[in-house]
Amino acid sequence: MESAIRVNLPESAYEIAIAPGNLERLGPMMAQLKLGKQVLLVSNAAILRRYGESAIASLEAAGFTVATHLFPPGERYKTLASIQKLYDTALEHRLERSSTMVALGGGVVGDMTGFAAATWLRGVNFVQVPTSLLAMIDASIGGKTGVNHPRGKNLIGAFYQPKLVVIDPNVLQTLPTREFRAGMAEVIKYGIIWDADLFSKLEASPRLDQLRYLDPGLLQTIITRSCQAKADVVGQDEKEAGLRAILNYGHTIGHAVESLTGYRLVNHGEAVAIGMVAAGQLAVEMGLWSAECQARQLGSIQKANLPTQIPSFLDLDAIADTLSTDKKVQAGQVRFILPKDIGEVIISDRVSRDTLKQVLAQMQA
Repeated sequence: MESAIRVNLPESAYEIAIAPGNLERLGPMMAQLKLGKQVLLVSNAAILRRYGESAIASLEAAGFTVATHLFPPGERYKTLASIQKLYDTALEHRLERSSTMVALGGGVVGDMTGFAAATWLRGVNFVQVPTSLLAMIDASIGGKTGVNHPRGKNLIGAFYQPKLVVIDPNVLQTLPTREFRAGMAEVIKYGIIWDADLFSKLEASPRLDQLRYLDPGLLQTIITRSCQAKADVVGQDEKEAGLRAILNYGHTIGHAVESLTGYRLVNHGEAVAIGMVAAGQLAVEMGLWSAECQARQLGSIQKANLPTQIPSFLDLDAIADTLSTDKKVQAGQVRFILPKDIGEVIISDRVSRDTLKQVLAQMQA
């Protein structure tokens, strides 16, 4: 099964290539783009041990010279200090503007590599090779790159599109179960915000919590339709002037939960799941969508064995205060993405602090 999705952007269109075995085809696919021959492959130690040999062999066979740089694993290392070390490696290997940084890893590796590529020599080529479900369907597409500030997630960054996204579903066989579930949170998100048919397919699957319980055809459908949803939205709004904000469904409260737990206790997908439940409950309280739809959303999140409650030790005032530093604040108002129906959401700045605190309290019971 093979899919190719075009991200149609006026000045930086690119392809998302999805097929089992694509990792071995990385070199020839990059060679077709006529990029410079120098590659800096960026990863972490665990991913490089598993997949580095295949990626490097494919690149070298296609005529590329490959150097590597490793980040420590984990969101807490997504900092400017880590980027500085990558710059040091880029300087050591004398990367030029025609050179390419290749991100082999999950969303953290992709975000940091993209930010480094955007800023080194004012921009070098960038290719995404995501190895987690979450990165495949979300982080690798759309050109959002960046690092965290101690007081907020992804506050430092740039829009910088890759030249190519190479997805090999085979690598998911070694993905830890918790990371697979984290990716399913974003899949469910696409169903809620854009693709009601995808959501129905998720509902029809007996289990969503482990890869081995998914029909192979469903996995290909999940990856392809999620990528298509992201490509559709980004193609209409590259830099989040309007529509693209809907991709942040579940992320407003989710980012607050992530940052207040130090990026250690709750991973990104788990935080998004909590944020989607909260956004759905806010929409119920405001009369925007039905309790039945909220129950359907909750059912899918539970089927993926994702959390649905806010950790009991978190201070609710701290969550509300953290929202004020979110990137989606406009004219001092926090903008929430709220669901109206399965497949349809709106952007609203009309969530009162009282309603917010009420919903947060319900979710911490």
